[in-house]
Amino acid sequence: MRNTSDLENMRDAMMAAINDLGKDHEEVLLLDADLSSCLGSESFQKLFPERFFNCGIAEANMVGMAAGLSSMKFVPFVHSFACFSSRRAYDQFFLSCGYAHQTVHLLGTDPGITAQLNGGTHMPFEDIALMRQVPGITVYEPSDAQSCYELTLQVYETGKSSYARFGRKGITHRYPVGTKIELGKGIELADGKDVAIIATGELMVGESEKALEALKAKGINATLIDLHTIKPLDTALIEKVADRCGKVFVCENGRYAGGVGEAIAAHLSTVKPTKMAYLNCGERYGEVGKLDYLKEAFGFTAENIEKKVLELLGK
Repeated sequence: MRNTSDLENMRDAMMAAINDLGKDHEEVLLLDADLSSCLGSESFQKLFPERFFNCGIAEANMVGMAAGLSSMKFVPFVHSFACFSSRRAYDQFFLSCGYAHQTVHLLGTDPGITAQLNGGTHMPFEDIALMRQVPGITVYEPSDAQSCYELTLQVYETGKSSYARFGRKGITHRYPVGTKIELGKGIELADGKDVAIIATGELMVGESEKALEALKAKGINATLIDLHTIKPLDTALIEKVADRCGKVFVCENGRYAGGVGEAIAAHLSTVKPTKMAYLNCGERYGEVGKLDYLKEAFGFTAENIEKKVLELLGK
């Protein structure tokens, strides 16, 4: 069992999973777009030099290569910044991997405001919407080291393509080593009855946890769900907490259109219409800044979550 408690960045958790998969499965490959130092993929290269490929700053070509390698029974993990993995290589991923039924695990680092100083051109809020349109794949956004490690091992076992979005720097150790984390099954971190907060990713789950305490101080007991798997949705859990609370608030470091909030609203509208509110980037492009500034600029803070939840509750 891998000890994830001493990992220092989310990229370390992802590379720990890929390296361990590489040790157990000779068909596992890693392709990178001249960003080895950004992901830490040199660790895989040192272990398996013949199974690592630096494809240069040519993301669409890299994904096409991965599809070809998959057709030869290899299982490629493919990395670039999330803006390039999702937008620039989308046609190749959709057609050469998805439509052609190849198995390619696409990694998109620094989604949304976690791109920080790389700025608006590197800040994808729409990657969830794009990847949800690829039939049959898994889309996931882990919230800490242990979930990143475990979910990546499990997504390999599906035998189907996937898209992972996660920040590179900084890390949370929310779940102890050995915690049962199941792909496709959200984690209930708190079980209040006044409102259900559903969050995805390290940033939003972390801020929601802080908001939970502030709400409790005001006498409001909230459910909190770490919805680490975005596709397929854990519809059973979503229905359960909507039924329990009657109101749902969704937090995502992305865009509403095609995103997590819209996916949940679409499902609940067919089975249990529920009063909902959302925290997302709205109709905005990204901008340059450090994370603390960007959190304030986009309202991705515990204080804003608390404010919006109170508004949802009419308080």
